[in-house]
Amino acid sequence: MSRENEIQLDGSEVTVIKAIGLSGGEVDGKTLLERLPDFVLAELVDTLHGLVAQAYVESDKGSYHRKEEFEKTHFHVNPSYAHDLKDALNPRPEPKKSRRVRRE
Repeated sequence: MSRENEIQLDGSEVTVIKAIGLSGGEVDGKTLLERLPDFVLAELVDTLHGLVAQAYVESDKGSYHRKEEFEKTHFHVNPSYAHDLKDALNPRPEPKKSRRVRRE
C-alpha cells in the first residue's frame, strides 16, 4: 500500500530537483547548467517544464527556451511540496503492520 500523496519522479526529475535543492533558495539557469553538465539544454528545459507544470518547481519566467533566457531565469522548489519531494528523493520503507490482534 502506498500513500495517496506519494510523488513519483523519473531519474532526470530527481537529478534536477537535487541540483535546485530543497532548502527554498533560488537557483538561476546558468548555475543549473553548470551543476548538470551531462544535460543538454533542451532536455533540462523539458524536465523543468514538466516539474513546473506539476507545480513542484516554480520559476520567475514563463518562457525560457533560448539559452540566454534560460540562464537568467530563477528556479526554486515549491515550498508546499518540499516535504513530499524530500520523501520521494529518499524513500523510507513503510513499517510493516503487526499481524497481532488484540482480543478482549
